[in-house]
Amino acid sequence: METVVSGARPTGRLHLGHLHGALKNWLRLQKDYRCFFFIADWHALTTDYSSPQGIQQSAREMVMDWLSVGLDPKQCVLFRQSSIKEHAELHLLLSMITPVPWLERNPTYKEQIRELVGRDLSTYGFLGYPVLQAADIIMYKARKVPVGVDQAPHVELTREIVRRFNQFYGPIFPEPEVLLTETQRFPGLDGRKMSKSYNNAVFLSDLPKEIEQKLGRMMTDPARVRRQDPGEPEKCPAFQLHKIYCTPQEIEEVSQGCRSAGIGCLDCKRVMIKHVVAEMEPFREKRAAYEKRPADVDDALAAGNRVAQEKAAETMGEVRSAVGL
Repeated sequence: METVVSGARPTGRLHLGHLHGALKNWLRLQKDYRCFFFIADWHALTTDYSSPQGIQQSAREMVMDWLSVGLDPKQCVLFRQSSIKEHAELHLLLSMITPVPWLERNPTYKEQIRELVGRDLSTYGFLGYPVLQAADIIMYKARKVPVGVDQAPHVELTREIVRRFNQFYGPIFPEPEVLLTETQRFPGLDGRKMSKSYNNAVFLSDLPKEIEQKLGRMMTDPARVRRQDPGEPEKCPAFQLHKIYCTPQEIEEVSQGCRSAGIGCLDCKRVMIKHVVAEMEPFREKRAAYEKRPADVDDALAAGNRVAQEKAAETMGEVRSAVGL
């Protein structure tokens, strides 16, 4: 089986953007690939180095969400990045050969500096986190990397680093390929990409009332200032959720209602909200069970750490020999 690697920063509870942008894809992949999914806790420090106190609890919350949506430790390897010290060693070696201009042109680097105001991101760790990301991927000889379109440049940078490493030291690593997720960009309540950092998220563990309240005030087509104003569905962030959750008939009806001003924005959103609430109900039940059995979460990570450690040790044996250490 080909190997797939992906990870997520421990930001705490996960939201709908995580579900549609990554987790649903992971659920499919775990059946057909050798999957390594990890808690990227070192990556969390690249932007939150001054306030690391919540990382441990956030990691637990995230893994609980992973298990609750259906990731199965018997089908995939779930592990903590910082528990596998070989990641740091490979990162160091890759940093020796990675040109700085490669990192400075990274579009995510520029976007986060612009969006995450109030944080000092002028650090080596933040500039160089794509090199650590490359180490995370190639440590397990991954052939596929499931990402959204906004993360595709990171995988391409990883491929460039692999080519440079193999040129210097021999063909140790395969070049990973992008495996794009179906939902490329999931809109938040304000129309931007859904993100906890932007305070525009609907969390998987939100209660039905919270989901209704949040999505009820989600941004719509700015042209619909008054109830009688016609709108254009494709300009409405909330309509993107309709296309994910609603039936074709419902989508057609709300589209016509929007363009003719035959339906108000709140009534339009209620059509979609009922589907979101229904989809989250089984998840909340499973999560409640895991909250009563926290040892199951610890056991899943401990088992995954052992498997990842064994593979990482094997890879780094090859790397040290190739580099001459």
